[in-house]
Amino acid sequence: MLRLLSLLLILLMVGCQSTQDADDVPDPEDVISSTGTVRYIDLEGGFYGIVADDSTRYLPNELDAAFQQDGLRVRFRAQVREGVVTMQMWGQPVRLLDVVALHADD
Repeated sequence: MLRLLSLLLILLMVGCQSTQDADDVPDPEDVISSTGTVRYIDLEGGFYGIVADDSTRYLPNELDAAFQQDGLRVRFRAQVREGVVTMQMWGQPVRLLDVVALHADD
């Protein structure tokens, strides 16, 4: 009986892990790919957001310190975080997938 319960527990853990990994991969239609400018927003204690070239405002959940420079031009890919409420109430909350600083000649 103990072996059976142990086996069921292991199968349950493996099943949950597989589901979790599948959720980490965003659907292609949920991914934004754009260029924009990092901006420091002096509201609610201050935070960094990205204003895309089409003027859409994005609020990344985490922006690496290397990119926290007001006025920095970046190319980024992000997943929209639907149903997320933030203290900042500024821009569309996103999870950054990758971000690259652009140079003057890019």
